[in-house]
Amino acid sequence: MSAPTPENTQSPGQRKIIHLDCDCFFAAVEMLEHPEWRDIPLAVGGASERRGVISTCNYPARAYGIHSAMPSAKALQLCPHLKLVSGNMARYREVAEQIFAIYRRFTDLIEPVSIDEAYLDVSNTRLLDGSATRIAQAIREQVRDETGITVSAGVAQNKFLAKVASDWNKPDGLCVITPDQQAEFVASLEVKKIPGVGPRTQEKLMGLGVGTCSELQSLSLLELQNHFGKFGERLWQLARGEDSREVRTHRERKSISVEHTYSQDLPGLAQCMEQLDPLMDDLARRFERHRASRQILGLVVKVKFNDFTQTTAECRSDQPHKGLFASLMEEAWHRGARPVRLLGVGYRLGAKEGEAEAEQLPLF
Repeated sequence: MSAPTPENTQSPGQRKIIHLDCDCFFAAVEMLEHPEWRDIPLAVGGASERRGVISTCNYPARAYGIHSAMPSAKALQLCPHLKLVSGNMARYREVAEQIFAIYRRFTDLIEPVSIDEAYLDVSNTRLLDGSATRIAQAIREQVRDETGITVSAGVAQNKFLAKVASDWNKPDGLCVITPDQQAEFVASLEVKKIPGVGPRTQEKLMGLGVGTCSELQSLSLLELQNHFGKFGERLWQLARGEDSREVRTHRERKSISVEHTYSQDLPGLAQCMEQLDPLMDDLARRFERHRASRQILGLVVKVKFNDFTQTTAECRSDQPHKGLFASLMEEAWHRGARPVRLLGVGYRLGAKEGEAEAEQLPLF
C-alpha cells in the first residue's frame, strides 16, 4: 500500500473527512480492566460528597438517564446501584496514544478534539483505493482488535457533517454521507444536532417555528443575524451543510484558566470575593510556563450558581489586576445573585510572536 500524503490541497467540496469518536471512552477502558463491570451501570466521575460530576458513563447507565456533566449525586439518585469510579487518567492517555498511533497509519492530517475524538482528512491518500469509507472501517477494526475499544465513525465532505454522522449509529457505528445524499440528509436534520445550538438557542429557534434544518433554510441570512448576531451567519451556513473549515493538525492555546467547585455553596458576593486570591495564585502558576512567549489580552471570570446556571464576564486588559477580576466577579454574580457552587478565572492569550492568530478555543 502507498504511504498517505500529508498535503491538504483539496477544495472543500472534494474533501474526505472522517470524524472518529470512541464510545464512552473512560468507561470503556474501565470495563476492559474490569470485565465484571461490562453489564452493570458504570460511571467515571467525582465523588458525590465532593460535589463531583460524571465524566462519562456506559450504556447501561445511560438507560437510567445518566449523562456526562451530570452531578454525581443526581446520577446516584437516578441509579442507586450505579458503580461510580474516580478513574485513571494516566491509563486513559496510554490507551488514547495507542488509538492515535493507529490513526497515523492512514494519514498525518489529524486534528485531535479531545483525548478520545479526532478529525482525519484522507482526501489525498491512496490507501484502500482512496475510499474514506473503507479507511474508516479499517481504522475501527484495527482499534477494536488491538485495544478492545470501539470507535464510531462519520464520513462526509466536511467536519460538520462528519461529526453529526459519527453520532448517528452509536455505539460502534459507521455512518457515511455521500455528496449526493448531503442535501436530503441536512434538510431532515434537527437543529439541536448543529454544534453550538444549546437548549436556549433551540428554544429561540422553536419560537421562530424552526425545528429542522429545512425550516431553518427558510430564514434569510439577515433574519438569522438579527436574532443570533454573529452566530446567525454560522447557522445559515450549517443549515445548508456548508463548512469550509480545514482539518488542523495544530491548535495554539488561546486561553488558560482555573476553576474550583466548592464543597459548600458560597452564599454571597463577599464570600466569592474571598476566593479570588487563591484562584489568581493558581492561575499565575499555570501561566508561568507561557509567560515568556505569550501576552495576556483579556481577563475572564466564570460563576456557576447553585441551580447550575452559569455566566462569564470578561474585559480586555494586559494586566491581571485583582481589582479588574473583582469587578468582573461582581458583574457576573449580580446576573444570578444567588449562592455559588463554582468559580473560575482565566486569561485570553495573544498569538505567539511571529505566528498568525489561531482558532479561538473555549476558555472554560
